[in-house]
Amino acid sequence: MTGGAGFIGSNFVHHLLAQTDHTVTTLDALTYAGSKENLADVLDNSRHEFVCGDVRNQEIVTELVGDADAVVHFAAQSHVDRSIESSEEFVTTNVQGTQTVLDAITAEGIDRYLHISTDEVYGEISSGSFTEDDAVQPRNPYAATKAGADLLVQSYHITHGLPAIIVRPSNNFGPRQHPEKLIPKFVTRAAAGEPLPLYGDGTNCREWLYVEDTCRAIELVLESGGIGEIYNIGNGHELSNLAVTERIIEAVGATDSLIKFVEDRPGHDQRYSVDATKLQSLGWEPHWSFEEGLEEVVNYYVS
Repeated sequence: MTGGAGFIGSNFVHHLLAQTDHTVTTLDALTYAGSKENLADVLDNSRHEFVCGDVRNQEIVTELVGDADAVVHFAAQSHVDRSIESSEEFVTTNVQGTQTVLDAITAEGIDRYLHISTDEVYGEISSGSFTEDDAVQPRNPYAATKAGADLLVQSYHITHGLPAIIVRPSNNFGPRQHPEKLIPKFVTRAAAGEPLPLYGDGTNCREWLYVEDTCRAIELVLESGGIGEIYNIGNGHELSNLAVTERIIEAVGATDSLIKFVEDRPGHDQRYSVDATKLQSLGWEPHWSFEEGLEEVVNYYVS
C-alpha cells in the first residue's frame, strides 16, 4: 500500500496485520504527515515490509506493484489549509502520484486496486446527503486534486480495464493522526491549557468516523466491493466544529474560556454529509461512537 506511514494508512497496516493473514508492503516517502513511529511496533513483523520511497517515483512503484496482488492507495497531501497556502505539492502528489500508480498497475496487472478518496470531493451540501451518483464539485485545492485523482482512476478503469474501486470516507479521527488536524490539535492544546482557535462561528458540520471503523470498511470493500464502484464511508454522526470542541474540553477537563473564534478560512465548506447505504449493503456498520473514539484519542495524545 502507498502512504502506509500516514494516519489512516498506518492504522490500516495495523488492522490488516492484526485481523487478517495478509502480507503487507508499505511505501511511504515519510514527509511531514508520515512517520515510521506510526509503524514502530510492526516494522519487525514478518508479514510487513516497509519501503521508503515517493509515490511519484515510477521505477519504485512499478517494481512494488509487480510483486502485489492488490494495491491500496492512501498516499496524499491532505490538509486543506496547506493546500490553500500552496497547492503545488497537492497537485503533484495527489494527481501525478495517482497517475504513477495507475500506470504501474496497467503495465504489471493486479487483481484489485482500492483508491482512498474523501467526501470533500462532493463539495458542501446544505441538507440531505450525497450518494455515490452525485457529481464531484470540490471547493478547495485539496478537494480538487482528490476529485481529479478520482476521475483519473475512473478513466483508467474504463480505458484500460483497471480493476479499480474508490472509497470516499468522511472525517476521520483516532491515534496516529498529525497534530495539525482539528481533534488532535485541540486535544493537545486543551490538555496544555492553550487557546483553541476555532474558525468562523464554529457551525461548520462534519461526519466524524473513528479510524478503526474506516479500516473495517476499507478491508470489506477490498475483499467484497464491486470493480468499478464507488463507496461512501459515513456513519451519520454529524457534529459542528463547536460541538466537537466542547466535547474535547469536557473530555480533558478544560474550560470553555479556551475557545477563541478566529477569522474563517477562505472557501470553508459549511457542511459535508454522505449516504453510506451502498457500503452498508455489503454488511458494514459503525462500531464506535464519537464519545468512545474521543476517549481513545485523549488517552493516546495526552499520554
